[in-house]
Amino acid sequence: MKTTKDDKGVKVVIVLAIIVFVLLLGVATLSTVDFKKLFKNETINITKTEKEVTVTDEGIADAVSKLYDATVIVEVGSSKNDLSGWGSGVVYDTDDKYGYILTNHHVVEGANYILIEYTDETEVEGEVVGSDEIQDIAVIKVPVESIKAKAEIGSSNELELGDTVFTIGTPVSLSYKFTVTRGILSGKDRLCQMRSSGGYGYSNTQNTWYMSLLQIDATINSGNSGGPLANSNGQLVGINNSKLSSTYSSVSIENMGFAIPIEDALNVADQLRKNGKVTRPFLGVSVSDVSQASRYDINLDSSITSGALITSVENDSTADSSGLKVGDVITKIGDYEVKNYKYFRYYLYRYSVGDKVKITYLRDGKEKSTDITLKS
Repeated sequence: MKTTKDDKGVKVVIVLAIIVFVLLLGVATLSTVDFKKLFKNETINITKTEKEVTVTDEGIADAVSKLYDATVIVEVGSSKNDLSGWGSGVVYDTDDKYGYILTNHHVVEGANYILIEYTDETEVEGEVVGSDEIQDIAVIKVPVESIKAKAEIGSSNELELGDTVFTIGTPVSLSYKFTVTRGILSGKDRLCQMRSSGGYGYSNTQNTWYMSLLQIDATINSGNSGGPLANSNGQLVGINNSKLSSTYSSVSIENMGFAIPIEDALNVADQLRKNGKVTRPFLGVSVSDVSQASRYDINLDSSITSGALITSVENDSTADSSGLKVGDVITKIGDYEVKNYKYFRYYLYRYSVGDKVKITYLRDGKEKSTDITLKS
């Protein structure tokens, strides 16, 4: 059938009418909508998927409670009425008469009077059994009936990097008695240089030595010295003794503390209780780093890059009688490898007077050895 122009006009009119009707219907519908409610509903209907997290760390309160009452404040001075300083300590052993407290040598050094304060604020006079500067350990005894608790001994050897550790002590002020700080084991076998209180300036002779320490990031400050370092089971694994400070450096240093491994502390404490002092072997040599050979007018082969260079030998000493000479480079003490002069005294001090030990050394580029019976 043929479509006329009139038919097309009618169709156009019908389409336009439908469009107008739809638009009017939409406006009418939108006029009944609460836009605020519409957008509010959209917001409520938006959901966010979160990953479920289970928090299992409930703190270390139980571990702290095991050690807390074994921790003490060690106040020092010329008399009870003239207490001039303090440190921390920990009860580690008892016998029928006494309780024994571990602390640092530098806490009690020079003190004529020792006052021990417990966590319940009771006090008792303490007596120094013995003190050792080299290992920075002192043992104090008190009447056994005054003891509140005794620490359980753990093992620093079993600690792994990242393990939880905590300290108890009295830092900065007596207002902060028995402060607990928590962190991790940051490092092991850190060789740190120590200097005698009688020494001055830099020296690598009798006035300085090295200690192998545990590094921790649990905060310790002045007053924490001598206090306990514990593992997450509340067992004693070290004695706090030092920290790195930025006082004399432009470098900012935070939370780098150090503690004496409990095995080393107990070894010294045992000797102090038996003899009142620690007797260490003396070889009779001064040593330096091999890189300093020219400073001592010693010609050393450039291929020698490690070891402890002997720079002097005392007459009639153990080293002298064993044939060691200036210019020899000690590479081993027993089975311990002497990487540089820092290790020399540290490994030597791991032996006792009377021990027989092999000293391995280089002379004119050739390896030699000699067996020495260590003397004091």
